[in-house]
Amino acid sequence: MVRKSLQGVYLILDNRWAQKCSLVDVLKLAAGSGLKLFQYRNKTSPMSDVYREAYRLREAAAEAEVLFIVNDRCDVALAVEADGVHLGQKDLPLSLARRIMGPRAIIGISTHRAEEVVKAAEEGADYIGFGPIYPTGTKIDHENPVGLDGIKEIRSMTSLPVFAIGGITPETMGPCLAAGANGVAVASAILDSSDIERAVCGFTARLSSTSSQAL
Repeated sequence: MVRKSLQGVYLILDNRWAQKCSLVDVLKLAAGSGLKLFQYRNKTSPMSDVYREAYRLREAAAEAEVLFIVNDRCDVALAVEADGVHLGQKDLPLSLARRIMGPRAIIGISTHRAEEVVKAAEEGADYIGFGPIYPTGTKIDHENPVGLDGIKEIRSMTSLPVFAIGGITPETMGPCLAAGANGVAVASAILDSSDIERAVCGFTARLSSTSSQAL
């Protein structure tokens, strides 16, 4: 299940949307619509709040039989028995995170350039996020967009699953997959929607269409 789930649409449940909608309800809705991979990201709340929300999300993910990843925090991931952790370039070294999380945990890492992709593969990452592909408002301090050419450049450098991230919409998902990505990581394209179920289905429908065309 794990390997098969490291593709397709990867929904980032960012706490900045928690005032707008229940992240637990979003996870349940999205899982019911076919998504298999979720990440909880909270960079601002007190740790007690992060733990409580992560625990609720983990319970919902377990019930839906989907994978649940915690952004940045190995301690929180361990505390809620998450499936893994996602690291940024300024977080714990991947090798140390592996020692903490154990051999069975999924560890992903954000990459922005070729040398980071190569290093992630060498150090034993299970997948990489690569981007931003397009301009994005989700992260204020993001790197410069790498575009589809960026995906094409790094595709031959690793056999790891690659998730394109940054400004992805249902319309731009297909070109990302065609360029070599195994999936796309999204947040605002779904969480900003007034109809989250419809937004999720927009991605899954495009994904099915792209898969059918590839056969």
